[in-house]
Amino acid sequence: MQPFSYLRPTSLAEAVNSAARSPDTRFIAGGTTLFDLMKLDIEAPATLVDVTALPGVDKIEVAADGLAIGSLARMADVASHPILRDQYPALSESLWKAASQQLRNMATVGGNLLQRTRCPYFRGGEPYRCNKRVPGSGCSAQSGIDRSLALFGGSEACIANYPGDWAVALVAFDAAIEVAGLDGVRTIRVEELHREPGHTPHIETVLHPGDFISRILVPAAATARASTYHKVRDRESYAFALTSAAVGVDIQGERVRDIRIALGGVGAKPMRCRAAENLLKDQPYSRELALKAGETAFIGSRTSTHNAFRVPLGIQTVADAIDIAVKRA
Repeated sequence: MQPFSYLRPTSLAEAVNSAARSPDTRFIAGGTTLFDLMKLDIEAPATLVDVTALPGVDKIEVAADGLAIGSLARMADVASHPILRDQYPALSESLWKAASQQLRNMATVGGNLLQRTRCPYFRGGEPYRCNKRVPGSGCSAQSGIDRSLALFGGSEACIANYPGDWAVALVAFDAAIEVAGLDGVRTIRVEELHREPGHTPHIETVLHPGDFISRILVPAAATARASTYHKVRDRESYAFALTSAAVGVDIQGERVRDIRIALGGVGAKPMRCRAAENLLKDQPYSRELALKAGETAFIGSRTSTHNAFRVPLGIQTVADAIDIAVKRA
């Protein structure tokens, strides 16, 4: 680990100004991702800006028009909040099914959105080549073992997948983030936060230097109460998704009035599946239709010998998530 400077601002403006001074500056809150990357020499910030002293940025606010969740709220606190558990179960479950209890007690929901890929070639160091780690060096994953890597959104430069769960559930329900930067405060839809790799896989989000995610905004939706986050993985705890789906439904009688579907574990970024949603809207629900929605969600996936099994697995994941949500309705 390289030496670094340490700052602990007490206001949001001070934090943004401190972080914007250099591209080698990083915010630190729970540290559950950043410290790992520093130990692996993937991240070597010259300065750490500790934001844990910022006042009021860990509040969870509930109103008739939705939720406003401070980015410094701990994952465990948000997951166990009674309103989220009752009225937004997909959001709660996406946090409960992430990481370990120890990490959930430490990690923040804002930091969770910005976690970096678990691609073994990104984290493995030499002799592996990785364009995320060293731009222009190549991508060993292209000819390597890509069992857990992206089926959607990859490029010739990178096929790493986005590993998170929380962002997938947020994308399903049209959530946005409030971002404080040098030019003031702006709002970005979570669906637009992450970038596909293209030719610049080391640029992973649309955030600017010094930008700080201050709040996560989730609008109220009829689909939120009957919702679920369904995650399939190699083991039941402390494992990343092979496939996952966040689903919420609004049903009148047996007819689906509205539905939200987002995919996780399979793309370079969280994916909203609007074509699959449209297949179910205004239709009487059936398991057969849910499976067709799953098939629609995986149209365009790019597979190899190692990861092709995740397409039929993902189709079942989507269909099962829809079933769970429908039963909750």
